[in-house]
Amino acid sequence: MATPLTEDDLVDLFRRLGAPSPEDWARSQVTEGIPQLARFLFLKQAWSNVVPEGNTAWIEDEIRSAKVRPNDPYAGLGAALARCKAAGASPDDLTEIARCVQAGLLFAIAFLLEGPPGDPDIDVDVSWGLFETDERGHPTKHRIGDLHESVLELDPTGREMRPKLPG
Repeated sequence: MATPLTEDDLVDLFRRLGAPSPEDWARSQVTEGIPQLARFLFLKQAWSNVVPEGNTAWIEDEIRSAKVRPNDPYAGLGAALARCKAAGASPDDLTEIARCVQAGLLFAIAFLLEGPPGDPDIDVDVSWGLFETDERGHPTKHRIGDLHESVLELDPTGREMRPKLPG
């Protein structure tokens, strides 16, 4: 079993990984027992699947892919993007739309990982969650919770998905 990291080790690690306020993340893990490193790494990886701000190359990639394989799953995205471009939509606006939709879905999934929402039509006792695992892949007692609370904080732009100010 690995030796737990000290608060100073965690601060250094969070800093190297690019966490905002690395001291706060480390302190919370050490003093509150919240698996902040796992929370941070999960969300960092999740954010890596959101179109980066300023990246418009994905649009042409999707359009090209849809032309080559028009019946593939998700080909409708490329076709719709081609129509949007033909109608005069700017690549930057299309990227902003995609980023907001993707970040919104990331937030919704992070919230859903807390467990099933209350639904009066479902009378089955079901629950789920995200947990750290041991070296054999078995869940540990450390639940990785409240991810939705940190989704916006980890927006790579640092603006918590707020629009970029002109200038």
